[in-house]
Amino acid sequence: MGLDLTTYTMIVEELSRGWISISGVVNTHFIGSYLLMKFGTDEQKERLLPRMATGEIRAAFSLSEPELGSDVQAIKTSAKKLDDGAYEINGQKMWVTNGLMSGVVFVLVKTDKDAQPAHRGMTCFVCEKEPGAPENTGDYAGLTVPPKIKKMGYKGVESTELVFDGYRCPAEMILGGEAAGLNKGFGQMMDALEVGRVNVAARGVGIAQRALELALRYSQQRKTFGKPIAQHQAIQFKLADMATKIEAARLVTLKAARMKDAGERSDLEAGMAKLLASETGRECVEQSFRIHGGYGYSKEYEIERLYRDAPLLLIGEGTSEIQRMVIGKKLLERHRI
Repeated sequence: MGLDLTTYTMIVEELSRGWISISGVVNTHFIGSYLLMKFGTDEQKERLLPRMATGEIRAAFSLSEPELGSDVQAIKTSAKKLDDGAYEINGQKMWVTNGLMSGVVFVLVKTDKDAQPAHRGMTCFVCEKEPGAPENTGDYAGLTVPPKIKKMGYKGVESTELVFDGYRCPAEMILGGEAAGLNKGFGQMMDALEVGRVNVAARGVGIAQRALELALRYSQQRKTFGKPIAQHQAIQFKLADMATKIEAARLVTLKAARMKDAGERSDLEAGMAKLLASETGRECVEQSFRIHGGYGYSKEYEIERLYRDAPLLLIGEGTSEIQRMVIGKKLLERHRI
C-alpha cells in the first residue's frame, strides 16, 4: 500500500487492542518484507514480494536457538558452501513465529566461524519451504518443523522450532546476493529489529489500551459498599496511572516510528519505546486484572486472556534487560566526552 512505518504502528496498536496474536503474525511477515525491500536483489524482490503482498505466502524471521537467548553472536546454526556453489545449512532454530505455515524464512546463520567479532561472520539466507509441511521434501528437503510449542498465552500465533539437516539453499538466495550479502546478515537483521521493536511497542500500547477500556467499563458496572467501585479513590488512582502511562508509551512509540520514516537511526528510540510500552502493557493488564477481582481469573472475562498474553511482550524482540543495555550503550555513544 506504500504506507509509512508510523501508519503501520497505529494499525498494529489497533490490531493488538483486539488480539495481539494477529499483530504477531503480521509483524514477522512485515519484517521479512522489510528485509527484502531494503536489502534484497531485484530478482529476490520480483520472486517473493508480489506473493507476500497478496498473502499467497507468509514469511517467518528466525534468530533464536535452543541454547541462545539474547546473545545473538552465539548462534551455532551454520552454512557451508558446496562444490556446486549452493550452501548447506545445518542447525536448529527456536521460537519461530509463522514457522509452520510460512513459505519463506529469513534465517541468520554462521558462514565464517573464525570471524572476529563473531557477528562479522553471519549471513541471512532466504529459505523457501512448503507451507504447512512438517517434513519438507524435494527442493526443500532437509528442513523439518517439529510440533508447535505449547505456550501460556499468545496462542493465536504458531511458535515452532526449525531443524535444518542438510538443507540446500542457492547462493542467489543469500539476502542481497552472495557478493553483497555474504557475512553481512547481522547488520541486516539488527536494522530489521528496529522495525520489530516498534511493532512490539505498538502491541504493548494496544493491549494496555484494551486493558484500560475493560477496567473503565467494569469499574462503573461493579458495585461495592453501595456504589460503583469507580467512585472509590483507590480505583480512580489505578485508572489515572494507567491512562497516563499509556499516553506516554504511545508518544514514544510514534516518535521511534517517525524517526525511522525520516531515515534516521532509531535504535535508541526503538529500544526506549519497546521497554516502556511492553512494561506499560504488562502493568496496565495487571492493574485491570486486579480491578476485576475474582472475575478477572475467569475465562468468561476478556482480561484473563490479556493477562496470559501480556508477558510475551517483555521477552519478544529482546527482553527488557536487553533494551536497557541497548539504551545505555547508545546513550554513551551519542554523548561521548
